Amino acid sequence: MTGKLDVEALLFDVFGTVVDWRTSIIADLTRFGAAKGITADWAAVTDDWRGLYQPAMEEVRSGRRAWTILDVLHRESLEKLLVKHGVAGLSEADKDYVNRAWHRLRPWPDSVEGLQRLKTRFIIGTLSNGNVGLLTRMAKFAGLPWDVVLGAETARAYKPLPQAYLASAALLNLAPGRVMLVAAHNNDLAAAAAAGLRTAFVARPTEYGPRQKRDFKAEQEWDIVTDSFTGLAAAMGC
Repeated sequence: MTGKLDVEALLFDVFGTVVDWRTSIIADLTRFGAAKGITADWAAVTDDWRGLYQPAMEEVRSGRRAWTILDVLHRESLEKLLVKHGVAGLSEADKDYVNRAWHRLRPWPDSVEGLQRLKTRFIIGTLSNGNVGLLTRMAKFAGLPWDVVLGAETARAYKPLPQAYLASAALLNLAPGRVMLVAAHNNDLAAAAAAGLRTAFVARPTEYGPRQKRDFKAEQEWDIVTDSFTGLAAAMGC
């Protein structure tokens, strides 16, 4: 498989593919609320927060807004959510702490083991819409053994714009075809394939909890289709 694909680096979508953002954020906000004596529907807050993710990035992708990193976009979305959900009285320090919940995401159970196995034969790193500071702190928190952390600043472009994929390959001095994107999202993989990258689909059918509506299975013939990073490691000969 690896000889056929001639891949030197595996780059990973992070939110949903490597880490379980929804369960992590709900748990984090629930602990915060309990400590502060604040009652809210933290699952709804989490789902609404993620719901603002793509619209916020689209303002940047479309050129309607200057380049802005995800930490800033998340914070602006948080301000809207606090009003919507009636959460009042938070200090600026409280808001900063809550916003950094995205730095404290926990990996799926198979993520770290699979990454460690893949790292023995391949360059492994991120290809995420997260910013470098966010992804670096997440890696420290979750024990993710990346060789390189590439955030959206790599190309100053958010996926699925082609330059988001191409710039990451270029920074590793690799042709696009020597890089494989690993993702749980068919649309991300389609954009990567269109840019010339190899593709691996890893199913994460509980990413959105009961709200999951898509990406239960591979929708195209990706180079590799599996349901875990350990399965991916096995498919890549690790």
